[in-house]
Amino acid sequence: MTPRAATDSPVIAELHAALPGRVITDPSGLVALSTDKSGHRGEGVPLAAVHAQSVEDVQQVCRIASAHRTPVVTRGAGTGLSGGATAGAGEIVLSLERMDQVLEISEGNRLAVVQAGVINGRLDEHLAPHGLWWSPDPASKDISTVGGNIAMNAGGLLCAKYGVTRESVLALKVVLADGRLLEVGHRTVKGVTGYDLTALMIGSEGTLGIIVEATLALRPAVTGDTPTLGAVFPSIVDAAAAAAEVVRAGHVPAAMELLDRPCLDAIAAHTGKELAPGGQAYLLLQHDGAAAREEVASTAEILARHRAQLTHATDQADSERLFALRRLMFPSLQALGSLLIEDVAVPRDRLAEAFAEIRRIEEEFGLSIPTAAHAGDGNLHPTFTFTGEIVPPQIWEAAGRIFEMALAMGGTLTGEHGVGLLKRRWLADELGADQMDLQQQIKAVFDPAEILNPGKIFTP
Repeated sequence: MTPRAATDSPVIAELHAALPGRVITDPSGLVALSTDKSGHRGEGVPLAAVHAQSVEDVQQVCRIASAHRTPVVTRGAGTGLSGGATAGAGEIVLSLERMDQVLEISEGNRLAVVQAGVINGRLDEHLAPHGLWWSPDPASKDISTVGGNIAMNAGGLLCAKYGVTRESVLALKVVLADGRLLEVGHRTVKGVTGYDLTALMIGSEGTLGIIVEATLALRPAVTGDTPTLGAVFPSIVDAAAAAAEVVRAGHVPAAMELLDRPCLDAIAAHTGKELAPGGQAYLLLQHDGAAAREEVASTAEILARHRAQLTHATDQADSERLFALRRLMFPSLQALGSLLIEDVAVPRDRLAEAFAEIRRIEEEFGLSIPTAAHAGDGNLHPTFTFTGEIVPPQIWEAAGRIFEMALAMGGTLTGEHGVGLLKRRWLADELGADQMDLQQQIKAVFDPAEILNPGKIFTP
């Protein structure tokens, strides 16, 4: 039986009066808006959902929520993997999907001003006629929003060369919990006035304010050859060691993606395409820029020394086909069951050691842990498959071992997906008591009533 939402609340009455036609209270619609790609759900049905169409709409929601001390969970496209957009009973879901306008493109300043709901991939379509490009490139770029990318400080396939989302944001407009509009950052290349609240908002997961507009730093669009190389290895440890040597030799590929055998098997079953016949690991590598041809030749020599069987993409279409298969990794794994997609990062020179430890953890727990990596920056995605909606305790225990491994190697619990609900119990292990306390104090300054995405990042 579908749970019932509360429709006689004074909060709902005020939302309807202030935002006619933009408020949802039907339980079926609310359930659909109460989860994200992590698969996790809050307890119960949210109070209401609002499809904001303007900054003023967001301010109205926050004023009403603040007056009634009602929690607000902001969402973009719901593509997050850490449970950051999950909502439950008594909470307002605030959707920014309809705030999807590109407000300005400045070729002279290499910047764009956009609303938070613009889809990442569609933004690049707007920029292409101007010879410009926004470089953040998460695997979900064709369905994820710019505001969500910023709120989670999203990463992706091109981070080793072009950086994570943080490096491509100049300024933000943010609605605070009480409805005030805060403008942080600069349109200029340089700007060091006061504390850097722009950087603080990036990756704050909707817990400090609601990002409604962004001024983005753009790059000239990549032109010329982008030679692409596929390398099949006899073991994942060989492949990881080869990737580490590419970095140590001073090469900076635009993308260097590593897939182990379980990931390759899932892609083959899902698409009918085998990337690494006869091998245990596959490294997909691409160079761009004026020296791309020389770089890929030098890189190929390094990979060959690590027993790689090499193939070169025949043309741009072939290259795009290979990367499209890489982007299908998570959908391919989803065909096997429910997923817990993890996201640790280690120093790049310890990537092979991390893969070896994941294999050991597999044996200890009797699990298969398909693992891909953005090998250029040491970001691994160990992924667990299971049946049902509840992650089994054994999988959480194995995941905990992987988190411990990452921290012991000088790494981090999350390279790009964020803390959300899934990582908060381990947060203090990485931050330590003093930093944990300071971060919670910062949260209290921006959101004293704790109504913005409560329970995310920090355990209540």
